[in-house]
Amino acid sequence: MKFIYFLAGLLLFIFLLGIAMKNNALVELHYYLGYTWQAPLSLLMLITFSLGVLLGIIACISSLIRQRRRNMALERELKALNNTVQSAHY
Repeated sequence: MKFIYFLAGLLLFIFLLGIAMKNNALVELHYYLGYTWQAPLSLLMLITFSLGVLLGIIACISSLIRQRRRNMALERELKALNNTVQSAHY
């Protein structure tokens, strides 16, 4: 199974490397106040994708923390119920 993951990762890397090689032309990114930045298109695509992933993770953090707290509270409640059931049997 590890070999299949390695092979899929290698193929994906080669595919993305080919896209980066084909899209190496310089593009200009225009900011406010007349600032510009020239960079290869593949670099700008990588930065944009990375920022999107980062913003998606940040957007999910609050719900993940809330779910984790709720899960811990339910686990404590389950332990308390198990303790009362076990003590009632003795």
